[in-house]
Order: sequence, then C-alpha cells, then structure tokens
Amino acid sequence: MDIRKALEKRILIIDGAMGTMIQRYKLEESDYRGERFKDWHTDVKGNNDLLCITQPHIITEIHKKYLEAGADIIETNTFSSTVIAMADYEMQSLAYELNVAAASCARNAITEFLQEHPERKDKGGPWVAGAIGPLNKTLSLSPDVNNPGFRAVTFDEVVSAYYEQVKGLVDGGVDILLIETIFDTLNAKAAIYAIKKYFRETNKESLPVMISGTITDASGRTLSGQTLEAFYTSIMHARPLSVGLNCALGAKEMRPHIEELSQIASCYVSAYPNAGLPNAMGEYDENPEDTGHYLEDWAKEGFVNIVGGCCGTTPDHIKHIADHVSSIEPRRLPVVETELV
Repeated sequence: MDIRKALEKRILIIDGAMGTMIQRYKLEESDYRGERFKDWHTDVKGNNDLLCITQPHIITEIHKKYLEAGADIIETNTFSSTVIAMADYEMQSLAYELNVAAASCARNAITEFLQEHPERKDKGGPWVAGAIGPLNKTLSLSPDVNNPGFRAVTFDEVVSAYYEQVKGLVDGGVDILLIETIFDTLNAKAAIYAIKKYFRETNKESLPVMISGTITDASGRTLSGQTLEAFYTSIMHARPLSVGLNCALGAKEMRPHIEELSQIASCYVSAYPNAGLPNAMGEYDENPEDTGHYLEDWAKEGFVNIVGGCCGTTPDHIKHIADHVSSIEPRRLPVVETELV
C-alpha cells in the first residue's frame, strides 16, 4: 500500500529515539571501533552512525523493537551521516557507505519483522525514512560573534554533502526522505535542493519527502529566528508529503505550535516531541503513559497525521502512543483553493 493511501485511513506512527536506545547498550570505544576501525587515529565513541557498519545487529535490533511497539515508519540511523558532520571524527570518506549501511539495517529489520508477523502486511508498510539531519554548521548564522557576516560553510558545500547522503539512502533502499530537526531553514532548503537535483540528474522516480522543523523555545521561533508560519512558507514549494515538528520541546510545550501548524499546512502534519523536558541531570523522565495521553489529545483535536517520539522516547513510549491514537481519525487535509491560469 502506498503511504499516501495509508495516511488517508489512519494516523501513522513514526519511531522513537535512536540515541536513547543506543545508550542502553553501554557501548565502549572498542565497541564503536569494531575490528575494521580498531586502529583509527581519533576517538570514535559517540559516533552513533558508525554503529551501522561496526555493530549493525544492534541498530537492526533497535529498529525491530520499535516495529514491535507499533511503528509504521522507522528512521535510518543517519542523523550525522554527511561529510560535514563526519569531519568531527575525520571519517568524511565514510559518508556514502554509512547511509547505505543504515538503510540496510532498517530494511533488514522490516524483513525480519514481517517474517515474524505476516499479518502486519495487510496494513501497508512499514516504511523506511532516510533521516537527513540539520548538520553541525549553519548557513544563516555566524559562529563568530565578532563577525556576523562569516559563514563556516557555503550553500554549495551543504548541497554537495546532502546530495551524497541522498544517494546513499536511495541506493540503500529507503522509501521516504526525512529532513528533520531543522533549526536553520536555509540548511533545509539546501537539502531540498540536493534532493531535487539528485532525482533530476539520475532520472529516478522521486521519493516522498517529509520535513520536520524545531521550535527551540516558547517564542515559537526556530533558532534562525523564523516564526512557524514563515518556516512553513519557506519550504512549502517542495510539496512535502508532510511537515511537522520534532525535538527541543516535550509534548506539553509543543502543543500550541502543532495546533498552529495544523491550521496552516496544506499537506499532512507530523509531530514527534521529546519525552518531556530534560531534568537537572539532562535526562528525560516523562513516562510513556503521559506521552501517550498528550498525543491522544492532539489526535482527537484533529492536529496530526503522523506521531512518534524524539529524544528520551523508547519503544514503551511508542507503544503507548500507538495504542492511544489507533482508533482516532487522522487529520483531514484542507481544501486549498488554486488560482485558475
């Protein structure tokens, strides 16, 4: 079943946090390195994307846990799999391989899951979303407070990095491309341009694109200063499958922003908040039942089409979310008037 058909019928569930689950394995430097990188010249602990190559069974296992919890969409472990982000570990040359490997982990998880649960095939999916992160450099903001005109990276460099990531994700077999955790819309526009450029140059059939921004605080603005409406206006030309919000806020704090987005978006709306706000120790401790109730409220109000979790969420959170929204009608797309030419 095409994902658009599924979205017409029900609220779809996207998975939860990858990093939170990886932390549970208490991996050490040697685990991250594996045999292939045992003599790598820099520390690599914390490079979670590298685990798609060195510990693929762990990443596949995490994906399967989210599928068992009820996820319809699982995200590849590729939040930082670009030449720009991988420079932190001097692993720029691995960018393409990381994306292919991550997509393979997700695909293998779905294959194993459907073999164990053949009845699940009737619902359509599950689908693999190729996760495209925001990068660790911005196009809209200067990293130097004394030189506001300075940029650490150029638009063309960002496009090139995203282009390589898109190629790896597509070659690995993803179903959707997900530009997520956007705090700088110009970075997102570079990702959109890279996606369009890739499919134009390869003549391959385009994949659906999901876009998810990040409101950083109660002001309702992105880090680069845009209001939610301005953000949506800036990316709507991409004609995304969905637009939404994730990260930075818990469901309680995100609610008014999701309500606003549901009123202005002509496409499907997604939302995957954190498990509340971090405590004094930087940990997320909102329990799954509470998260489920918050998102159930959004669903009943007709705000959302796709829901899940971000930082701090686990398969337990996803299961509660899925259980709470399973019988609720999805948000209906508004009828958008178009000018006659």
